[in-house]
Amino acid sequence: MESSSEYKQQQHHHQHHHQHQHRSRRRLRICVLVTVAVLISLFLLILILALTVFRPRHAVTTVESVRLAGLNAGFSLPNLSLDLNLTLLLSVAVYNPNRVSFRYADGGSADLRYRDRLVGEAVIPPGGIGSRGSAHLDVTLTVLAGRLIGDSEVYADLAGGSVALVTYTTLPGRVSVLGIIRKHLVSYTTCDVTVDVRNRTVSSSDCRYKTKL
Repeated sequence: MESSSEYKQQQHHHQHHHQHQHRSRRRLRICVLVTVAVLISLFLLILILALTVFRPRHAVTTVESVRLAGLNAGFSLPNLSLDLNLTLLLSVAVYNPNRVSFRYADGGSADLRYRDRLVGEAVIPPGGIGSRGSAHLDVTLTVLAGRLIGDSEVYADLAGGSVALVTYTTLPGRVSVLGIIRKHLVSYTTCDVTVDVRNRTVSSSDCRYKTKL
């Protein structure tokens, strides 16, 4: 009788232990499934936000003004050479419409051209713009007279009282959304500028803008 009773107790204990293990494994599976479901939901939420609310948008670059900072034009009769010192000051505004920062870590560049010839260059220093923020950049472009020596057209333009120039501004940057989506973009600005030699002013300027994603 005692042996039978002990056997039943052992069997009952074994069944109880087996049921406990089964419940533990079941709870573990449920925890794993819930964790996976939460992670998937969180990933989808981040992805949806990245593609909608945080969707990368291109920065807006605007040339607010083009001013003549200095002008000295003339001819050196003994050497029959051109004496030209012309400096343009561009006031550039960059607006970041994104909800994350826009960084131009490598900086940008500005070129000054006369009749498709490169006559001046400038470097835009690296920087960054916060969420929906703006930055103002002053770009100084100076004509390098040595690059115009031998160009008969510049003599005619100076004698006529006006010089037509073109400025090209390039600003490459990057927007990073939650570290998941990184978008590179480049803002281009082209301005046609006419300098009045007699009045030493910018008589007209017309700018066009383009962004490449």
